[in-house]
Amino acid sequence: MGILHELQQQGQSVWQDYIERGQTRSGALQQLIDAGVRGVTSNPSIFEKAIGGSAAYDEHIRAILEAAPDIDAHEMFELLAVEDIREAADVLRPVFDSSAGGDGYVSLEVSPHLAHDTAGTVAAAQRLWRAVDRPNLMIKVPATAEGIPAIETLIAGGINVNATLMFSLADYEAVAAAYLRGLARCAAPQHIASVASLFISRVDTAVDRLLEVIGTEAALALRGRSAVANARMIYQRFRATFADNEFAPLRARGARVQRPLWGSTGTKNPAYSDVLYVDELIGADTVNTLPPATLKAYLDHGRVAATLTAQVDEAQAVLAGLAGLGIDLDAVCRQLQREGVQQFADAYDQLVAVLQRKRTVLTGG
Repeated sequence: MGILHELQQQGQSVWQDYIERGQTRSGALQQLIDAGVRGVTSNPSIFEKAIGGSAAYDEHIRAILEAAPDIDAHEMFELLAVEDIREAADVLRPVFDSSAGGDGYVSLEVSPHLAHDTAGTVAAAQRLWRAVDRPNLMIKVPATAEGIPAIETLIAGGINVNATLMFSLADYEAVAAAYLRGLARCAAPQHIASVASLFISRVDTAVDRLLEVIGTEAALALRGRSAVANARMIYQRFRATFADNEFAPLRARGARVQRPLWGSTGTKNPAYSDVLYVDELIGADTVNTLPPATLKAYLDHGRVAATLTAQVDEAQAVLAGLAGLGIDLDAVCRQLQREGVQQFADAYDQLVAVLQRKRTVLTGG
């Protein structure tokens, strides 16, 4: 039994935080599934690297341009992305079927430029849902103030949602409440799946910087510990939320819990273990999305233990220590969300620029 299958026995699913059609068409994605990978996520940065970093998409781009020479670059990207997502969803369909819809999902993000536009997010998500036309699709929606009501509306309308760009307990509580409200309005909640994606490594990066400015022994001792502590406390809130009486009627109608998903789990600081955010965040009813390098490292030297519930007191102590040093973790997380929206918007714009350049090259312009 491989280590990813051992994780599955602990109740955690591993999804790959990467997608590109070469992997799907070569059989590489199937090999990962055989090893225990149970889903795939995407974002504008991932697509920018996949499309701009190879010629794998050139034939499709040329065909699109021949059929529609004046097509907008945004529409061109959507056509490319929809094909990738469909192909990955089809490869993952046996996982979806065998898990009765518990896993086997592929995530596709609405344009990050819609992060502060509720109606625009809902319309884009509905359009993408229809275009991909696969039951194992999840639409990624950022957990901004404007994204929260969009999440509720989409869940109520029967669309699977990956609520993304979460950093704080407040983000989690808003997303979970939107999910519950959406389920209550949904005609068939038993067919809905959703994850609440908490970004991990960026919290340590931001907080460590503040700790190093403080520079005391107590401050430096907390480096590399805030992100895991934050995730562990959010996991405790998740368990309480879905054990509460409010969820009982929905569970009776076949509704699933909204699993926490750990995102941004590639270790940024080379002084830390390259599998830190996998080893320390293992628990039931969770998903961990691993970029290819982290997935490779974990397959090589990861370990399996129920770490999410093992050190809750320590997590509380870490967060109390940050507060005692004057570090406002909520404020840090709000800033990280603003930066995350902008970073994805920048990546989307770079992707559009890549497609414009490819248009010029492939049409001899």
